[in-house]
Amino acid sequence: MISQSQIGLILLALALLLFLISRMFARQSGLPDGKIIYSDNEALQKLPKPLFDRELNLVGKPDYVVTLKDGSIVPVEFKSQKAPTAPYDSHILQLSAYCYLCEKSFGRRPTHGLIQYNDKTFQIDYDQARESEFLAAISEIRQCEALGVAPTRSHNQPSRCRGCGYQSICDQHI
Repeated sequence: MISQSQIGLILLALALLLFLISRMFARQSGLPDGKIIYSDNEALQKLPKPLFDRELNLVGKPDYVVTLKDGSIVPVEFKSQKAPTAPYDSHILQLSAYCYLCEKSFGRRPTHGLIQYNDKTFQIDYDQARESEFLAAISEIRQCEALGVAPTRSHNQPSRCRGCGYQSICDQHI
């Protein structure tokens, strides 16, 4: 017969094992060590409203936003592909939009964000130069929308072309 002290030791060992397994999975997830405050993942929480900025009329849903121990916030974007040698400009622009939206929504400016590919994570600094690039791109997009013309972009990937929101006004689509 097992004594109460033996049951206690078994439960303690089981708790330690589960804790170590959870830490291992956390490290493998690509998320920084901190508290998840936003997740576009129904498994972790009820799906939150998208982040929104009325001034730019911009909406976005980062995969995760994590608050680090120092109080700073970090948006994280997961990509389901093998990492390129450097992150794609479109992915950097998307992450910049999430940094901008995080500042507007949470009142704290991220210093960086993360793009997590299947096999590698890139840290992308979010400074004034990056924000200026992002705002210039938004301005160009808004001008194209106002003029009813498609923005200049690559048409080398038929699948991306088919799913493009500008296909109805694009004279270059495949």
